[in-house]
Amino acid sequence: MPAAVPIDAVAAPRSIDEIELIRRAQLPPSRGWRRWIYRLSFGAANPGQSPAELEYEQLLRRVRQPVRGNYKIAVLSMKGGVGKTTTTTGLGSTFAALRGDRVIAYDANPDFGTLAYRIHRDSDRTVRDLLADKEVHSYSDVRSYTSQARSRLEVLASERDPSVSEAFNERDYTAALRILESFYNIILTDCGTGLMNSAMAGVLKEADALVLVSSAAKDGARSAGATLEWLSRHGFDDLVKRTVVVINESRKGSTALDVEQLESYFAERTRAVQVVPYDDHLAEGDTIDLELLGKPAQRAFVELAALLADDFPPNVGRHAPAPGPSPW
Repeated sequence: MPAAVPIDAVAAPRSIDEIELIRRAQLPPSRGWRRWIYRLSFGAANPGQSPAELEYEQLLRRVRQPVRGNYKIAVLSMKGGVGKTTTTTGLGSTFAALRGDRVIAYDANPDFGTLAYRIHRDSDRTVRDLLADKEVHSYSDVRSYTSQARSRLEVLASERDPSVSEAFNERDYTAALRILESFYNIILTDCGTGLMNSAMAGVLKEADALVLVSSAAKDGARSAGATLEWLSRHGFDDLVKRTVVVINESRKGSTALDVEQLESYFAERTRAVQVVPYDDHLAEGDTIDLELLGKPAQRAFVELAALLADDFPPNVGRHAPAPGPSPW
């Protein structure tokens, strides 16, 4: 029998935190052969999570990292039909479902924005109604003007009357944003398709990050590339550097363009690129429920949320354009 080691022969730890655990608890596996072993042994044998599960847990930690104050994300595309509103809803729903704070998507499209129709509406009120209310002092006051999805994402709808919505300008956009900033941690703006309207001036001045949406087709990619060039020429270089490009594969099966080459093209010009694969549920163009998405699309939105959360700074600043003649 080996002799006992005297206690004074072991180097004493300087604090309790330095004392190592002999046995560390680990989470049970949730899939694959590891889960079968865990279940068949009634929990007695726990091989632990697989490398893929540990990688996904790290992804979730990135999405859930705290943000000080609020973080404003503008979702933009100069070409219709490439999945801009779908991306706004999927990204916002992912943030809302995985985080514990408040997330809202704000429809700033002056031309019949459809964001509110991507979730089940529980309010017919719009941003115009919110702006007309001079007694908004609490979260519950704002909540009466929003709809909430099952993911907990809230949506503030745009005006449906074209004679009113066309008058929505930079001042209106900024006024509504000031209200939302007091009650929400992550604010997504679903933009219109025009760079020259007044509201877009406010969107770009206020955004902390930009999500630029492109299709996996040449016309959509050209439009996205031209948008980046326009932003650079008009003093938004810093915003371009904080842009994440989303490539939506809107067709089933292979695409005409080489998506890997398209990724490389945008990766050289922006902070990151995320491909969202084709998904039957997204292709419906109706309300979006994360639980109805296939696993590849679900994973893509989690990866997109993590890329944006990586940019959460301790203190979020505004990104106004450099001094010079205004394009508006």
